[in-house]
Amino acid sequence: MENISVALVQTDLYWQDRGANLAMLEEKLWQLQGKVDLIILPEMFPTGFSMNAEILAEPMNYTTTKWLKQMASQTKAVVTGSVIIKEDKNYYNRLLWVDPNGEVSHYDKRHLFRMAKEDHHYSMGHENLILNLKGWKILPQVCYDLRFPVWSRNKPNSQGGMDYDLVFYIASWPAARDRAWDILLKARAVENLCYSIGVNRIGEDGNGVAYSGHSGAYDFKGDTLAFSEDKEEIMIVELDKEALGRYREKFPAWMDADKFELK
Repeated sequence: MENISVALVQTDLYWQDRGANLAMLEEKLWQLQGKVDLIILPEMFPTGFSMNAEILAEPMNYTTTKWLKQMASQTKAVVTGSVIIKEDKNYYNRLLWVDPNGEVSHYDKRHLFRMAKEDHHYSMGHENLILNLKGWKILPQVCYDLRFPVWSRNKPNSQGGMDYDLVFYIASWPAARDRAWDILLKARAVENLCYSIGVNRIGEDGNGVAYSGHSGAYDFKGDTLAFSEDKEEIMIVELDKEALGRYREKFPAWMDADKFELK
């Protein structure tokens, strides 16, 4: 029943400038105080949320993947965020999860934001990914996925528990809709009897879209554990596994969940 410590990196990003963003983020990560287990960066952290996939994409195990491996090794933490990746002839908004030993796992964003024509430039993902960190089961998601609760529904598993303990969303979520972001992050925590974390950027991108942060962490009752509005900040939050287990035992709503399979 080990707790985990999570760093939420809320930052502005240089528009379509991988070198500048990696240098800036490396400096921020070196300022972290104390041991953390998981460092979460925003969506498309090397470039900003860009549709210029053909120009900005990189293959797996190239510049950003190697940078993530270096950061994970140096901080002794898992480091995660999404990158524009080219694989065969397809482009993906791909979340990379890199552990301190250099092992890389990935999740491709399922729900592509049609209002920005993301679906015209990127291929959608087809599988969820549940990761293990110090006994915690963790579900990573990307931005627009937050609006589709069926995709992230926490279901009972064959071991008599639930599929995951923490869901997190990395995002480039515009300031114009930050109220929806706040509400939905809490809703995902409550309906799934889990911890929920959202990491969003701040600033303005090259298309003139403004972002107001609102990164936050919420417990299984929807209570706020950490929250930051429109400023550069790294928040550290500790998640209590024993408290989660006690609540699920006391209020086992998950046992009455509808059974279904996505096709």
